Amino acid sequence: MEKRFLGVLPPMITPFTDTGEVDYEAFCTNLEHWNEDALSGYLVNGSNSETAYLNEQEKLQLLRLTVKKAQAGRHIIAGTGLESLSETIRFTNICAAEGAAYALVLTPCYYHSSMNSDALIDFFSRLAEKSEIPILIYNVPKFTHVNIKADAVKVLAQHSNIVGMKDSTGDVPQLASFLAAAAGQDFELMVGTVSAWFPALTLGIEAGIHAAANCAPNACTAVQQAFSRRDNERALAVYQILLPLNTAVTATYGIAGLKYAADLLGYYGGLVRCPLQPLKEKQKQELRQIVDKAREGLWALGCKA
Repeated sequence: MEKRFLGVLPPMITPFTDTGEVDYEAFCTNLEHWNEDALSGYLVNGSNSETAYLNEQEKLQLLRLTVKKAQAGRHIIAGTGLESLSETIRFTNICAAEGAAYALVLTPCYYHSSMNSDALIDFFSRLAEKSEIPILIYNVPKFTHVNIKADAVKVLAQHSNIVGMKDSTGDVPQLASFLAAAAGQDFELMVGTVSAWFPALTLGIEAGIHAAANCAPNACTAVQQAFSRRDNERALAVYQILLPLNTAVTATYGIAGLKYAADLLGYYGGLVRCPLQPLKEKQKQELRQIVDKAREGLWALGCKA
């Protein structure tokens, strides 16, 4: 079965002005830059887009600009998950009308203790019946405290309008259980963190949506490209260089760190939206050292960040 998704997509950061408004001009500048990078598509309104702090009109304008500016042939995925089924259906179909090719839908999470397999199967199945574009499940327990189970994936993978999942747990054994659950179905797993990128490739997963792809897109892609050429030594070397950078822009410094790394590496990161807080000067110094070390390591391998 031919792969639908191959390579790397960034969950695009959302630049803000000093007054806290979305900086659409800077967003477009990033898109123009990413169009020159080795990416296979874009995720609009993902977790690293600070989508929880965007209103609907801001989300839609970011999607419109992505559809307008993206290089031809690249996937455009929109984050459309909301807490209720009805609102998720409504917003998903609005995004479909605006040009999104796929919807990435977060597991509902406010009543997280009630989000068992039965509830998630019901939610995603009913959404898929009403959605005008294919659905991708988004599993990110770090934020939701909901971790979808393989038994739910086994059922949902059989639905013709549920075509895959982004798993951001970094749990490689769980990835393997998801692959086994979806075996034989037209359903593709994408890994949602660089920390699991090389192990995921060894399992047969060939696409990733990575926070670090905002600031080091070519290096993230180089891991997959080298692996596909069976140059595992190079794939592993690039992956190992990326690991400290990935940890810094996710677990250690968060979105503020990701945006600062983007600034350092030639993209426009800018400010985070309140209540997220900017980095302190000491944190910036620490992150600069990590970025410089990663850049030097990549250059030594002849790899562009």
